[in-house]
Amino acid sequence: MTITKPYKTIIVDDHPIVSEGLQVVFSQSKEVEIVRSFKTGAALLEYGGLAKVDVILLDIFLPDANGIDLCLKIKKSFPKIIILAMSSQAERSIVLQMIKNGANGYLLKSASLEEFKNCIHKAVEGELAFSNEVRGIVQKTNIHDLKTVPRLTRREKEILLLLADGKSTQEISDTLFLSYLTVQTHRRNLLNKCQARNLAELLKFAKENAL
Repeated sequence: MTITKPYKTIIVDDHPIVSEGLQVVFSQSKEVEIVRSFKTGAALLEYGGLAKVDVILLDIFLPDANGIDLCLKIKKSFPKIIILAMSSQAERSIVLQMIKNGANGYLLKSASLEEFKNCIHKAVEGELAFSNEVRGIVQKTNIHDLKTVPRLTRREKEILLLLADGKSTQEISDTLFLSYLTVQTHRRNLLNKCQARNLAELLKFAKENAL
């Protein structure tokens, strides 16, 4: 592939060693130009130059945002931007949900410079791009058969967090100033949305899918 101009790229990662490291390794690259770097999802969304960006290297665990939801939000507003997820781990359910939400690929942060370059090139050409270790995981399943992760309301997320902290229905009721029956209804809705049979399955599903 002939490169006529470098891909204008943004890094979104709150770990300086990752962000600064990528900027250093790409500093001599003719294919990739790092134009900005952000530590939070909010800072990225506030940036006024997204329409001119080609690629976003997006950490899936940010201090203020879930990379899965952030990816979907960016793609809705800027569908042409290539989003490559980055993480230090490759949990299959998260990899697949990122792809389901519009990501163009997924890399481990430990991937080599050549892997990053190759993934960017493949993604720009319309392919799903994965670093070597991630590719082996993805090949074991059919992306199109992925069960969609439900979208939770703000209240459901609050209750889910309290459940994860070990709070009982009555304790959640007292904390959020809701009736016991209302909390029970939210718990039942959470179980139904996540297709979980009990609290243990609900919390496991929430952890695996970064809810």
